[in-house]
Amino acid sequence: MANTRSQLTDYMRWTCSEFGEERRMFHSLTMLAIDANRVVGLRVMKLMLGGRGAHREAQLMASEKIDAAFKASASLMAGASGDEIVRQYRRRVAANAKRLGRLNSSRPVLRRTRRSRK
Repeated sequence: MANTRSQLTDYMRWTCSEFGEERRMFHSLTMLAIDANRVVGLRVMKLMLGGRGAHREAQLMASEKIDAAFKASASLMAGASGDEIVRQYRRRVAANAKRLGRLNSSRPVLRRTRRSRK
């Protein structure tokens, strides 16, 4: 996927330099969609594991969405551009991807043991 993403980024960079501001916004939104899709997949895996971590992740997910919506609304009322709002969301999504990328780093690894023969 990294190769595909870098190819897409190269294409978007060329398109942005060629066609201007509206293409830059399209690039930001496209990259946000790709990164958000990855975070959704990582969150689903974490929720499927169940337990205390999944419960905490569900609460964190809901509170982050509400917080992000309030911040975006406040920024829009203060006169922020759409590009700035997308940048805020991309930063938050990138932080979530980084955190969720360490999915089982704190959980001990289960090792196979020999079965006793009867």
